[in-house]
Amino acid sequence: MTTGEDQITDSVAEVGVGPWTGELPVGDHWDPDLLEQGDRRNVVDRYRYWRREAVVADLDSRRHGFHVAIENWQHDFNIGTVVRNANAFLAAEVHIVGRRRWNRRGAMVTDRYQHVRHHATIEEFVDWARGADLEIIGIDNLPGSRPMETTTLPERCVLLFGQEGPGLSDPARTACSQLFSIAQYGSTRSINAGVASGIAMHAWIRAHAGPPPG
Repeated sequence: MTTGEDQITDSVAEVGVGPWTGELPVGDHWDPDLLEQGDRRNVVDRYRYWRREAVVADLDSRRHGFHVAIENWQHDFNIGTVVRNANAFLAAEVHIVGRRRWNRRGAMVTDRYQHVRHHATIEEFVDWARGADLEIIGIDNLPGSRPMETTTLPERCVLLFGQEGPGLSDPARTACSQLFSIAQYGSTRSINAGVASGIAMHAWIRAHAGPPPG
């Protein structure tokens, strides 16, 4: 069953496709309501008219080996962008460390297709990562951080980002096996976590992923 929240529209021109024309396709992955009413969701064309559960199942069959985590002590507005980036680059999971609630507006409904896990504390997150045998990689422009442009990120890892403003907390820095910075050439002191997450995820993609499905 689709809802109004799942229908993303543009004020200038509607995105997506209208009702299915011709003989209806057969298969459990098709959504009868979308076939009848049209599909205006923010999904790639190969998932048009698919049930949400079918889309998630297909994504789960080919998710990548990296996870993404972000600290959320002050209700960081960047988390929605991090989730949207994680969906675009098909991260295994997004981990929110700290406050459970986060602003979903920037996710553009992609959280419906992306696994998101909550950890109340850094310690809880670290225990989970160790149990999953995942290396924790911190991304922050800190003294001692190595340039990410000069390295290859591990294939199985969690990319950890700090709160907007202060960056990684002291316990988060301690938990990281490696710290990497993103090269900047202008006058700004830092880029926000949403942008940084996209850059770091794409660095992983360039090293370990093939082309996306057609």
